[in-house]
Amino acid sequence: MKMFSEGAEAKIYEDELLGQSVLVKVREEKKYRVKKLDDEIRTLRTKSEARVLYRASKLGVRVPKVVAVGRFSIYMERLGGKLMRDSEHHPGIFTILGTMLGMLHEGNIVHGDFTPANVMLDGGRVAIIDFGLGTMSSSIEDKAFDLLLMKRSVDAKMYSLLEESYSARCKEAKSIIGRLADIEKRGRYQTRTLM
Repeated sequence: MKMFSEGAEAKIYEDELLGQSVLVKVREEKKYRVKKLDDEIRTLRTKSEARVLYRASKLGVRVPKVVAVGRFSIYMERLGGKLMRDSEHHPGIFTILGTMLGMLHEGNIVHGDFTPANVMLDGGRVAIIDFGLGTMSSSIEDKAFDLLLMKRSVDAKMYSLLEESYSARCKEAKSIIGRLADIEKRGRYQTRTLM
């Protein structure tokens, strides 16, 4: 296996499985945790992420397909394209993203790190990746945080396109967007400037 990228929770490797190019996400051991607890946490998070990816795919959201799951690893389809954070932000992408996030939230899936760093663009195709912080949740607050993360990451005009298509797709959008406004009023989420 060849190293592809590294994050806080896991390392991603390139590999081949049954003639198919795959990425392997491996949750590395955390030496600062008690081994038994670390093994349980890594096992639980690996299974949870694989389940969320599978469920998102069944909802019709383009995500990497899970090929195999090990105790601490997920073998998944390698998608083509570039990260959204490294690409031009075409307005149509935000309309697609809003619809996709609405589909996830309708299925009670929260991404947990919904930013341009976790969106792949391949021509006109859009995919959401890295569900390492993803969960199954019906919480309005959790869903509002997905919106907050993207709102803080992109231009206001582009975000408004995302929110518009999100509202058209998600039945709870009004409540979720209302909660987003409440979250933004909280002290630690307000934008501060130094004078």
